[in-house]
Amino acid sequence: MEILPENPKILVIRMSSLGDIILTAPVLRNLKARWPLSRVDLLVKPQFAAAASNSAFISGTVEFHGFFKTARALNAAGYDIIIDLHATLRSRLLYAMVKAPFKIRYRKDSLARRLFVNFRVPSPALEKHTLERYLETLAPIGVTVKYPGPVLGDWDLARETAGSGIGEKPEIRRIKFCVFQSAFLGDCVLTLPLLKRLKEIKPDASVTVLTRPETAAIFSSSGFCAEVLTDNKKTASSTGEFFRLVGELKSRKFDAALIPHRSFRTAMLARASGIPIRSGFSTSAGSFLLTHRAPFSWLLHDAERNLTLLAPFMRKVVSGQWSDTTNKDRLPVTGYRPLAHARFAPGEKILIGINAGSAWFTKRWPQERWARLIRKLAFTHHSRIMMVGGPGEAAWNGEIVRLAGSENCLDLTGKTDIRELMGLIAGLKLFITNDSGPMHIAAALGVPVAAVFGPTTKELGFFPYGEKTEVIETALKCRPCALHGSNECPRGHFLCMKLITADKVFDAAERLYEA
Repeated sequence: MEILPENPKILVIRMSSLGDIILTAPVLRNLKARWPLSRVDLLVKPQFAAAASNSAFISGTVEFHGFFKTARALNAAGYDIIIDLHATLRSRLLYAMVKAPFKIRYRKDSLARRLFVNFRVPSPALEKHTLERYLETLAPIGVTVKYPGPVLGDWDLARETAGSGIGEKPEIRRIKFCVFQSAFLGDCVLTLPLLKRLKEIKPDASVTVLTRPETAAIFSSSGFCAEVLTDNKKTASSTGEFFRLVGELKSRKFDAALIPHRSFRTAMLARASGIPIRSGFSTSAGSFLLTHRAPFSWLLHDAERNLTLLAPFMRKVVSGQWSDTTNKDRLPVTGYRPLAHARFAPGEKILIGINAGSAWFTKRWPQERWARLIRKLAFTHHSRIMMVGGPGEAAWNGEIVRLAGSENCLDLTGKTDIRELMGLIAGLKLFITNDSGPMHIAAALGVPVAAVFGPTTKELGFFPYGEKTEVIETALKCRPCALHGSNECPRGHFLCMKLITADKVFDAAERLYEA
């Protein structure tokens, strides 16, 4: 039996795409943690080499230039370990052609994934995230998984850029960025890591965010942007507002646009405003209007997926050093400090909050279940349970209060703005919610989150991000029925929510409360 050398030479195969390459970071990090002085190379397609080289955990990238040429080069390099994280026909052939004492391949289960996305056919294979299967390849070579997930420090983006047209002229060094995000509250919260990382790699840049008035406070209070512009597309004339914004954006002469919002209108707005560099997703309805298109991978959480928009501003990292980061870096905790509940409940200590509403009816767990849960939590913890929500959810939450008993509820529905909401959530020990915007706020603030998922699933990439989170759901063939939810159950039975009992959510809540 072969024995590994003290510092083995390792090749990781993950040739494409950008989102999937980024997902290899925990594997690379764990390899370097096990063998700090080992050489770890990453085999990629030529078009991804520049971006992949920004990993702080690899010694170099190897570009794929045909089977035989690449195989000769790899055999000449003499690797001790080969790990195939691509698992396609191409990588399998190359895997077979290259000699190494230890060779490992991850189990892709691509057929199960395609059947699920296209035909909603469930499979036990999908119960594991692809990243989990990536990490399983480390056990045969004795590598302990100390880093189970990606963190923002995995990719050391440099302060200068190359190959994108940015940074090539000294006078453009102070770039003016505009980030376009006019989607829902949760989407805005999940854009904060993008802003945080942008300020880290371009500390001298000027960053502006374009968003809706109701989500402006998310960005203005974050400390990651200098200016927030508002898009009044929901209240003003759509045509008039579009051309107003074109004029306003043109006057600011932005150098680059980052566009996580995937609508045609947003892409058209960036193009019409004359912004020369426009980085968005390949699945955007207006992708042909972009200058840089990041692959949209369902394998990544939305917060990580947004980071791929920074690819045009990466350059090769020369240093082989890396720095450790903590899980708190996964989502940036904004400058909100816990806000006392004294104004609303003098003398009370309230540590549990719930968000029972959602913009989509099918994302709302039934009212009687919420009421039963509130009564049980209030009795167990000897305190009222804080309820939050927007003005449009007052009637929905009011019925829950009636069923649960006002003595068990502190109903703040419609009584807080975004800043107050974030401050109140920050002071909680537990937040229980449907799949909606406040869920992401709580996760971003490091508050343990129990999330009830019905029509949507974790595979869509919008689950609560962090270690102290739990998704409560029911396995049904009809899930997911929509990306964002809908106003009624397409099948008419609504079993995805009705089968989730109050006791099941209570048990999850108690596990997180004691964590």
